[in-house]
Amino acid sequence: MAKQKFYVVWEGVTPGVYTSWTDCQLQIKGYEGAKYKSFDTREEAERALSASPYAYIGKNAKKKNEKISSDLLPPSVIDNSLAVDAACSGNPGPMEYRGVHIASRQEIFHFGPMKGTNNIGEFLAIVHGLALLKQKGFDMPIYSDSVNAISWVRQKKCKTKLPRNEETEALFQLIERAERWLSTNTYTTRILKWETKEWGEIPADFGRK
Repeated sequence: MAKQKFYVVWEGVTPGVYTSWTDCQLQIKGYEGAKYKSFDTREEAERALSASPYAYIGKNAKKKNEKISSDLLPPSVIDNSLAVDAACSGNPGPMEYRGVHIASRQEIFHFGPMKGTNNIGEFLAIVHGLALLKQKGFDMPIYSDSVNAISWVRQKKCKTKLPRNEETEALFQLIERAERWLSTNTYTTRILKWETKEWGEIPADFGRK
């Protein structure tokens, strides 16, 4: 009897852990830039899914894999918290952002891609997190690794230099909505700086560096 394999799809139609190669193929076939790998145990697969795919595939895989499997977040990091991050292919370029619960590594929200910049994505991600946590009544801090975005949120203004034109109009409407939310809402959520040099990549990182 063949040994059970678990297939992690980091980038595909629907990222996740799959228990058959056929199901995995359905997620990656024809998907440009698909990232996937098989594992021997579900525990190992779940741990891999919550990390960057480059820890397991590519030329630095072994080195990074060893680090991820042995390293734990320092006690100073609050487990019950939300991590947000953005990714942008080019600057400007296709931009997306997401929020991930640190303790469970569960993706809470995801937006994009839409043409923009990384800083705009980081700003929108924080505001998205603030609005969601207030709506749900959750009391947990938000971590961001972007000094600019944290500053913009505190100033209630996205100070981007991206030109506003027909191509970026939809994005600017989202920015204005976020700025309105900041101006008309109060919140007690703490916004904390994620210390990448000390703690490694933020759990919401897209792993594309």
